[in-house]
Amino acid sequence: MPASADSLSGTRLPDLTFRFREGAAWIDRTTADLFAGKRVVAFALPGAFTPTCSSSHVPRYNELHPQFAAAGVDELMVISVNDPFVMEAWQRDQGADHVTFLPDGNGELTDALGMLVDKSDLRFGPRSWRYAMIVDDGVVTQAFVEPEVPGDPFGASDADSVLAWLGADAAVTDVVLVGRPGCVFCERAKAMLSAAGLPFEEVAASPRRLRALSGRTTTPQIFIDGAWVGGAEELGEWLAAR
Repeated sequence: MPASADSLSGTRLPDLTFRFREGAAWIDRTTADLFAGKRVVAFALPGAFTPTCSSSHVPRYNELHPQFAAAGVDELMVISVNDPFVMEAWQRDQGADHVTFLPDGNGELTDALGMLVDKSDLRFGPRSWRYAMIVDDGVVTQAFVEPEVPGDPFGASDADSVLAWLGADAAVTDVVLVGRPGCVFCERAKAMLSAAGLPFEEVAASPRRLRALSGRTTTPQIFIDGAWVGGAEELGEWLAAR
């Protein structure tokens, strides 16, 4: 049974040493190295490369990094009972450059916080419960613990919920650009988005993908908050009308 949010709040993190793998080097970092003198939003999850963790939990924290920074958070951190090799590979796979991946390989931190759970029924062994916490100078000042219900609950420790508790706006303009290398109009559209301060995700174009999404065959095709905008010219008009 995982610890409750109330019991976790007020806990000082234990003095531990964690091993990180960075390229070909081993790096040891202590609890003080990671948390002292900072406000850290740390979130923990059952395992690297698992579905909800990879599709929702980590990507959304990484995406909302600017909003967390504006709310006074110095660092975002994900904790999992996985070894340094796995955590390094997972961070690279996620492209999550704004999140520190903390490998709690022996589960020492997770156990000390009362969040180590037995997933032997799934052949996973000891794992972390899913939760998030705000840590101020090494002390947990607020916790967000998923309810103990069957399955893999995910609704309390997500980035939007934590950001809302901090009183910040999680509103993000979601932009997807379907383009191809060497496309002059794609480069023009990307330059306009960057100048407007709008992060975007680029998706490789194919004839079928273009037809299915927009009914067009030219690039780029741009979608903003789920709505089709059009190409570079239409993007310029959309930006001018903001």
